[in-house]
Amino acid sequence: MMTSVDTDLIRVLADPLRLRIVTLLARETLCTTHLVEETGAKQTNLSNHLKVLREAGVVDTEPCGRFTYYRLRPDVIETLAGQFTDLAQRARLTSEANLKRSCP
Repeated sequence: MMTSVDTDLIRVLADPLRLRIVTLLARETLCTTHLVEETGAKQTNLSNHLKVLREAGVVDTEPCGRFTYYRLRPDVIETLAGQFTDLAQRARLTSEANLKRSCP
């Protein structure tokens, strides 16, 4: 049973705009222009956030003419969700077994 969570990925997804981008990309593959329209963010700001998501392996890119489309990588999200599920299961077992350290 895994008990650690990918803290780097959590930091990447903790930003409200990046989380909004991920949420939008879960519904459909979008280009930067679409994401600017949907989020209201400035194009340069959005591009910086997309770079962070790309470098973290959360999104893939697909060139299409002069546009770049972004697609969410569900396996990355599933892995993170699995880590949280494992953590919750461990906490449940700990609680049920009433495991606690005694104070010195």
